[in-house]
Amino acid sequence: MKVREKILNDIKEAMKQKDEFTRDSLRNLNAALKQVEIDERIELDDERIYTILTSEIKKRKEAAELYLQGKREDLAQKEIKEIKILENYMPKQLSDEELKSGLIKLLDELNIHSLKDLGIAMKEAKQRFKASVDGKRLNEMLRTLLK
Repeated sequence: MKVREKILNDIKEAMKQKDEFTRDSLRNLNAALKQVEIDERIELDDERIYTILTSEIKKRKEAAELYLQGKREDLAQKEIKEIKILENYMPKQLSDEELKSGLIKLLDELNIHSLKDLGIAMKEAKQRFKASVDGKRLNEMLRTLLK
């Protein structure tokens, strides 16, 4: 089942269960997806949806951090709860071991051994691993391997 279909089915299911929070969170996500389709006049494929999901999750993480700094635990928890809902639609994340071995192989293929080539390594790694690894985690692992 495609990601978009799963989101729409889950909206219907949340409505049946009278789970307003999940319903509203998924409706907001669906609206964000529709907005991109309208703005760019395209139909989204799963990879592009993963990119948008990653962006939406990142926004909510940043908002949660700001709410915590502002001592608004209630609003931070709302954002964290939304993150958990959105993460259900992301592909399985690579474990640290899988990521490390994949990056070591990639660095060998590209013959990269120093931090000065981090940008090249990041670009290639993002293309290879796509949505199965968070960009921040990818950057940290590459920096560790290139020390």
